[in-house]
Amino acid sequence: MTDYEAAILDVDGTIVRGEALLPNVTDGLSTLEDAGIARLLFSNNPTRGSDHYGERLEPHGIDVDPETVLTSATVSAAYLATTHPDERVYLVGSERLEAILEDASVELTDDPDSADVVLGSFDETFSYGTLWESLRALEDGVPFYGTDPDTTIPIDDGRIPGSGAILAAMEAVADREPDAILGKPSAVAAAAAMNRLESDPERTLVVGDRLNTDIALGKRAGMTTALVLTGITDRDDIDGAEVQPDYVLESLADIETIL
Repeated sequence: MTDYEAAILDVDGTIVRGEALLPNVTDGLSTLEDAGIARLLFSNNPTRGSDHYGERLEPHGIDVDPETVLTSATVSAAYLATTHPDERVYLVGSERLEAILEDASVELTDDPDSADVVLGSFDETFSYGTLWESLRALEDGVPFYGTDPDTTIPIDDGRIPGSGAILAAMEAVADREPDAILGKPSAVAAAAAMNRLESDPERTLVVGDRLNTDIALGKRAGMTTALVLTGITDRDDIDGAEVQPDYVLESLADIETIL
């Protein structure tokens, strides 16, 4: 028997890195399945919807139901559709995020002067002009959100700048912080995860590679947390960190040691 009935698993840096499956992670996934633990994948990737991870993991023999996947993009889209219906959102983000927002019936505008809401995110085409327009959009004190705080994203051969870096630039010129981050580790993200799992937080395990998102999400919601060392964080980063995991694992493959 195990103390856990559900697990929230990060994806990038926990299950995969870039396009490659991390070593032996299928052993960890099988351990969770054998223990009867419900699984929810939760990625802070703001450029992907729920269907993507089934397609990405299927070649590795991992079956993923889209209903068991959340991303910062899908959480942000659902939040804006619910809390800002019929309001125009000025997006600093990718075309993929734009499509996810439109699928959720979020109204978008390219005109910064007509923005009712601003959403900042990962944008490979981010430029001085984009920053200038975002400043115009934010000048009237409209609601300001970010999809996620990840300053970097792990890829096959290193890291690239993420949403957090772009949000930092937007914050600097507007002289204001976002009103909320909608992906991990926010209360919005925690509520979305718990609503999807319908589990008791005290019997839910969060596994991920980032202290400030995955582990912070679990701490916020009263869950048990396990940090894996296959992504952004290494052991030196843990000492003295404000957020401390309950467990530290070399990888998801070692999950059996804490069940």
